[in-house]
Amino acid sequence: MRGRVLVIAGSDSGGGAGIQADIKAITALGAFAATAVTALTAQNTLGVHGVVPVPPDFIRQQIDVVLSDIGADVIKIGMLGDVATIETVATALHDLAAATPVVLDPVMVAKGGHSLLATEAVDTLRRRLLPLAALITPNLPEAEALTGLSIRTEAEMRSAATALLATGVPAVLLKGGHLPSDTVIDLLATADGIEAFPAPRIDTRHTHGTGCTTASAVAAGLAQALSLRDSVLRARLYVRAAISSAPGFGGGHGPLDHAVTVAIPPSWPGQRD
Repeated sequence: MRGRVLVIAGSDSGGGAGIQADIKAITALGAFAATAVTALTAQNTLGVHGVVPVPPDFIRQQIDVVLSDIGADVIKIGMLGDVATIETVATALHDLAAATPVVLDPVMVAKGGHSLLATEAVDTLRRRLLPLAALITPNLPEAEALTGLSIRTEAEMRSAATALLATGVPAVLLKGGHLPSDTVIDLLATADGIEAFPAPRIDTRHTHGTGCTTASAVAAGLAQALSLRDSVLRARLYVRAAISSAPGFGGGHGPLDHAVTVAIPPSWPGQRD
């Protein structure tokens, strides 16, 4: 199954994150990517140097024309930026795609530290978009913002994942890369329990766009009718391979190699509670 993913997110002129990373990842994994661009950023490996929001009416128009013709099996949401954009996207999805699964990557801060979501918009995102999501994919700072909890250990990761499930979200992929450890642990939390996926940390600064890429890779799997768990497994393998073969461009946090290929292994050493 080819699978169609509509990505609603911002553009990264450096090509490492945002819509550009989304399209590359979805295409590399054999699905089809369409887009609705929410913001333009002037960005490279050293940081975000400028942001221009797309007018809400035009965001809505992009969503309308894609869904009315091409359609989507999964919708992936990334950078939204402000309250008006969140309201526009939430209303559009309610009106046009109420039955389509949504993978929500609650983008708040760029790799270089630049804010990509207004502080006052966090509550709007929590109130309007979490109820629409089939899966959310926060990193630890994003999970802290959404839950109000401090996350400094794996045990606190589990508490945060449980708190996010309590909001009504069916599934949470909590990414643990911000914890200082030689082992990176991601958690997949659902009503069936919490599964931990540990892996050795890859020693590199070329990790720009890992969050966008992970969420889009999972969305591609879901659009291709893979199970949630298999979508996550393949996404993690893909992202780790893309980090390992990163081209080394730029003087800061460089992009991944989105052209790598992966296959789903027969089993994965997850640890289910």
